[in-house]
Amino acid sequence: MTLLIISPDYASHLFPLATLGTAWRTRGERVVVASGPATAGIVADFGFERVNLQLGRGSNPGTIRAEDQPTGEDDALRGFFDATRVGLVETLRFQAEARSSDLLWNPVAVAREVQRIVAEVQPDQVIVDHLAFSARLALISAGVRHADVVLGHPTALPVGDEVYGYPSAWPEAFTPDPLELVQLRLLCERVRDDFTLQWNDALLQLDPTAPPSGDAFTETGDVLLLNYPAELHSAERTALLPEHAFLGSAVRSEADDPEVSAWLASGDDRPLVYVSFGSFLSVRGDVLARVAEALRGLDVRVAIAVGSTDAAELGPLPDSWLVRSFLPQVTVLGHAALAVTHGGNNSVTEAMTAGVPLLVLPFSTDQFAGAAALDDAGFGLSLDPNTAGPDALRQAAVTLLGLSGEPQERLQALSAALSGGAGPQRAYTALQTVPRAA
Repeated sequence: MTLLIISPDYASHLFPLATLGTAWRTRGERVVVASGPATAGIVADFGFERVNLQLGRGSNPGTIRAEDQPTGEDDALRGFFDATRVGLVETLRFQAEARSSDLLWNPVAVAREVQRIVAEVQPDQVIVDHLAFSARLALISAGVRHADVVLGHPTALPVGDEVYGYPSAWPEAFTPDPLELVQLRLLCERVRDDFTLQWNDALLQLDPTAPPSGDAFTETGDVLLLNYPAELHSAERTALLPEHAFLGSAVRSEADDPEVSAWLASGDDRPLVYVSFGSFLSVRGDVLARVAEALRGLDVRVAIAVGSTDAAELGPLPDSWLVRSFLPQVTVLGHAALAVTHGGNNSVTEAMTAGVPLLVLPFSTDQFAGAAALDDAGFGLSLDPNTAGPDALRQAAVTLLGLSGEPQERLQALSAALSGGAGPQRAYTALQTVPRAA
């Protein structure tokens, strides 16, 4: 049997998708990944076959830098970073206006390339990133049965009266202006309609007999897989989802890093705080500096992944801290008592699997809904990254480091449910209901 995984050329997308593929590999089955060149090394590390597929203009091998992107994409990335410094509404507005070029890039040509790859690989089963819209156009128009994976918060698939790009929930720390929210929703509705017209135009070229979509953002595969814990998702919203399976998490195995292993085993028994804003938002060195200042006032060990930020921007740091551009997140979370994060879904699901509470500083997209869910569950505290000062950050860290009683018990129960490779096994089981790709 052959599994084909279709992924954008972004490490944050490929890591969980490739981790799902390990459930097939352990059964001795063939796994082929279609992705771009920037993530070729990740495919090789997993031991999978690879075919080249470029689903968009940009790429991210692990830490994204604007200067490494092609012309046009570099300015778009700088524009996004600038928007995050203004505030949440400006950021969401910027993302909405860029949506078509981000998510439906060169759709007909990409779709035909995907169809060529399917014909070449002859997969029995196909998994595709839910946000790889051009790839899903290819599969739908060719009648290839497949599973699509929502790698972010489940609100990446709108249900009910939700509109893609407009957060369905906000943490209490955020109080956006009501008029700005009305304008943002209207913009997201217009973008939805324009995006759907582009989807339908491409679909018509690929399959003139296919029925048009009413909202392309709500289109799904034959099976919907959600890389998110069901325990953090409301029963009311779950009832509105199409046929689906909650995977919980897809936590990758990491190669041993001798420097990190030695630091973790140094005998320092103080609580460990892990700080990372992921591959994109590590550019916000100003926020990382405030987090560092807050943690300097606590009796803790600290490991910081600074990404694209120069560590010198964080001010004077204790010699005992572990500060690097990149850290093996899964490994460090396995020893942490607290993590400070932007609220990306990989960070959330990996922290929940490790049973680590989160101080969340969300900047964009589905990070707000994910942060609100953590707040509601008692597993996290959310603050506005643009306004929270060192004192507020320090107090939130102290509160979460003292997590105990019933919330701590529920967090540990969730960790147990997500551990042991549960996500890949759930994906494997769910795909057995999907007939062979045609």
